[in-house]
Amino acid sequence: MTALTLSTAATPGLKADAIVIGVAKGTASEAGGLVVAPGAEAVDKAYDGRLTGILETLGASGAEGEVTKLPAPAGFKTPLLVAVGLGTQPEKDAAPDPEALRKAAGVAARALAGSRKAAFALPLTDEADAGAVAEGVLLGAYSFDAYKNAPKNDDPKNPKDPKNKDKGGKGKKKDAKAPLAEAVLLCDKSRDKTYKAAVERAVTVSEELNRARDLINTPPNDLDPEAFAAVAQAAAKEHGIKVQVLDEKALAKDGHGGILGVGAGSASGPRLVKLSYTSAKAKKHLAFVGKGITYDSGGISLKPAGHNETMKCDMSGAAAVFAAVVAAARLGLEVNITGWLALAENMPSGSATRPGDVLRMYSGKTVEVLNTDAEGRLVLADALWAASEEKPDAIVDVATLTGAMMLALGNRTFGIMANDDAFRAAVHEAAEEVGEPAWPMPLPEHLRKGMDSATADIANMGERMGGGLVAGLFLREFVGEGITWAHLDIAGPAFNEGSPFGYTPKGGTGSAVRTLVRLAEQTAAGDLG
Repeated sequence: MTALTLSTAATPGLKADAIVIGVAKGTASEAGGLVVAPGAEAVDKAYDGRLTGILETLGASGAEGEVTKLPAPAGFKTPLLVAVGLGTQPEKDAAPDPEALRKAAGVAARALAGSRKAAFALPLTDEADAGAVAEGVLLGAYSFDAYKNAPKNDDPKNPKDPKNKDKGGKGKKKDAKAPLAEAVLLCDKSRDKTYKAAVERAVTVSEELNRARDLINTPPNDLDPEAFAAVAQAAAKEHGIKVQVLDEKALAKDGHGGILGVGAGSASGPRLVKLSYTSAKAKKHLAFVGKGITYDSGGISLKPAGHNETMKCDMSGAAAVFAAVVAAARLGLEVNITGWLALAENMPSGSATRPGDVLRMYSGKTVEVLNTDAEGRLVLADALWAASEEKPDAIVDVATLTGAMMLALGNRTFGIMANDDAFRAAVHEAAEEVGEPAWPMPLPEHLRKGMDSATADIANMGERMGGGLVAGLFLREFVGEGITWAHLDIAGPAFNEGSPFGYTPKGGTGSAVRTLVRLAEQTAAGDLG
């Protein structure tokens, strides 16, 4: 991952490949003209105050996501200036919000792929800004290239080939696909110590979020439930987290019919992983539950052509939970957190669960399976009941659960359902605070009747309209009585099939990691009821 440091160095004497500054669209009173953001004063002075005019000549408008490159001014030891758009300035002299800074830093980091070092002179007014820029850089610079072949040693484009280095070590060929190697966040001398903790937190959260992205992007032939469990075990050992893994025999012994039923058609057996982080000073206990379908073919209810190619991402909920628990442990948060990873591969075969089968869940309830492609709710049901047995103060589950949620909210916003309106509002507020678009959704009681079954206690399908809400109502049936619970349906934002934007890459995004970490921080601080 990109190395990141704070510096109070003056921009003219800084040695780097590029300096990043922010520009914005001015307010209506300023006729929408280009505005140079704080942090770039020395650069503007070196251009004799003509920087905005030069940038406008080059077509810059300050729009969000816009990047304009130009030579650095005379006297600077850095050859390149990168102006990145912050969007419309809300009012004269107003500072950009943290999310605008996070996006701008991400765009700039991606635009500087292949560079060895870049300095970020974006406006920092407080710790939140410093953390946002750090996150933006580290998340925006992310790339997944584990399966890309490395250049051959005799390739002239390979900088590691001794033939391509002169005696002074210069003249290396730049690998344009490599992520930015080092980023320096420039700040005022009076603020560097106060910003240090915010930057360190950002590094921890970003490293774990990028670990979640790696898991999501890993091909399913290399990440089955057993392999995912092994990754969790290794991380738990490294960070002092207790871990328990239930394999097929243990799941059968305990009666986890939902997880076993979903995994019955695969040659790769299912797993239920329990991660327990405890703090001696904790006063609250949170449980996070993640859907971990390492590949979803739909089972016997096979998905149609064109819907299978990205189904390695169906374990994004479990990846988010895993990353959040490890991040909480690394941050030393004063809260107890139990993470539950419900892992299975949903495949069609002679042993697969059929539509019409009835499964006896861990809670004792029976479920008639009307559609084997509605499998996520089945593995979550068992994990939710297991989490409920420990009587936590709150449970939050995360899942790429329904296409219906994507139809309702699009590809960048996740839905939040809960059995408590105040808790749903708190989760929504936490998501918005960290820059993860989310929207509160209802659990209409009239939709519950559609899941009535003549054969079992409940069916895994109900009315087609409002399918995302129906899934939430199904999950509510498996939350212990009196326990506060929220459900995050991240089906839309978990995997980006389009072009990168802001600090979001193509592929796995790590959606919900930052929301879970923020909820844990608020709970540790006593700010979450």
